Amino acid sequence: MSARPRIGVTVGDPAGIGPEIARKAAADTALSSTCDIVFYGPSEDPEIARFARGRVSAEAGRAAYDAIVSATADAMAGRLDAIATAPVNKEAFAAAGLPWRGHTELLAHLTGSSRVAMMFYAESLRVVLATVHIALAEVPRALTRDVVEGTIDLAARELPRFGIHSPRLALAGLNPHAGEHGVIGREDDEVLAPAVTALRSRGVVVDGPFPADTVFVRAMRGEFDAVVACYHDQGLIPIKLVAFGRAVNVTLGLPIVRTSVDHGTAFDIAGKGVADPSSMIEAIKLAARLAMSPKART
Repeated sequence: MSARPRIGVTVGDPAGIGPEIARKAAADTALSSTCDIVFYGPSEDPEIARFARGRVSAEAGRAAYDAIVSATADAMAGRLDAIATAPVNKEAFAAAGLPWRGHTELLAHLTGSSRVAMMFYAESLRVVLATVHIALAEVPRALTRDVVEGTIDLAARELPRFGIHSPRLALAGLNPHAGEHGVIGREDDEVLAPAVTALRSRGVVVDGPFPADTVFVRAMRGEFDAVVACYHDQGLIPIKLVAFGRAVNVTLGLPIVRTSVDHGTAFDIAGKGVADPSSMIEAIKLAARLAMSPKART
């Protein structure tokens, strides 16, 4: 690894704002002394012009996929120190016949990683998701003890890379009031609480399940270093309320460093030149920082 980490930046769906925020981030002077950036995917105007801006297409979905595959291969081979990804469009992936719903699932497949988790990182709040891109009706079945224990254990092992050396974790309850001792659903008592007990017996510092309507406030006040949420919106609504544009999506459990933005493709403003690159800048900064961490160098 060189003194300046080499960060591969995938431009995401070329019909969205990905190429714009990638180029704006690369032009940021604060990054020029931090890392070297390599683009993957259509990033120049003639290349981008091949795609209908703001529209879902199989061609754009395939281009985004190809960029991720190339960047991941280079990172696995050591030609990149980390990757930072602009957003993809799940409909475009589906139109291209791709089975993956987003980066997290695709990166797990490409790297052969059996246990990964999506974390949104901000200075004020950190959230890890136990389930990601599944329908809400499917969450109770997907939220097994193995999934809950594995996600919490992974978070506890990965957070020291972020400077949190003895992480204190909280588990958000699935049901309102964390089930109210079985009055409002039994999953919290029968699945989540036993997972916490088992983890604590192995030395993991975790508490819960706690009512989700207050646990994120408690974390922001310093009681916990991260909250493990049961499903996508439960975790992402609070962090986007307090840190939208500054939060970074990080995939835990990969053999490579991967960060991303905290927003989507924003088709409604694609091609208008008004996209905010703040989250992309933060994603590249964090990728460079993680790339230089002791774990990344071993």
